[in-house]
Amino acid sequence: MDSSTITAAWVAGWAVSRSASAPVVEPWGYRIDVGLPGHVLRHILPEPDEPSVRKLCETVTEPGAWLKLLAPPETVAGWLTPGWTVPDDPGYMMFHALTRSVPPAPPAPPRGYTVATEARDDVFHVRVTAPDGAPAARGQISAPADGAHGTGATAVVDQVETWEDHRRRGLGSLVMRTLEKAAADAGATTGVLAGTRDGLRLYTSLGWQLQGPLTSFVRQAD
Repeated sequence: MDSSTITAAWVAGWAVSRSASAPVVEPWGYRIDVGLPGHVLRHILPEPDEPSVRKLCETVTEPGAWLKLLAPPETVAGWLTPGWTVPDDPGYMMFHALTRSVPPAPPAPPRGYTVATEARDDVFHVRVTAPDGAPAARGQISAPADGAHGTGATAVVDQVETWEDHRRRGLGSLVMRTLEKAAADAGATTGVLAGTRDGLRLYTSLGWQLQGPLTSFVRQAD
């Protein structure tokens, strides 16, 4: 997938997953008005260049605004103006072919753990609960759908997380395989996600391919 295609799918599916407003097409890419504390809005640039990044840095002044750039941090860091910081954890854009005919079967949960699934508002949710009833892992994926928010044949994985006390038990693989199968059964042919450094190892082990780095910047209060 090229940067433009994967970005278009990702921003549409992310907005569906987070119940955010529809992405707005801008000359440099996309804008999503998120409206949350610490995450007011985000600009996504599939092919960032210095003039566009500098203009955004100078004109976007709301604390909690984010820039998401499909480029390595060493390339774009010098384009920032004062007031922007780089979060510690690097990001990665990834994709994976989803096969409806022979989807990978999700592994069984460890003894005592239970799995619950729910489809709501074009998003499929997975939750894993520990034997004591505490949350252990979760994840969600946008359904392939037509319309302003739709991602076509591409589904977007989002908010995959395993709680620290329950790691190294295969719960991440369980969540991912369950999401992949649900999306494939719904007609998706490709999955897209933005992962962290820790997530990169999991997704790579499950056959996901790296598209490239995803660098984030956040606007701080003056």
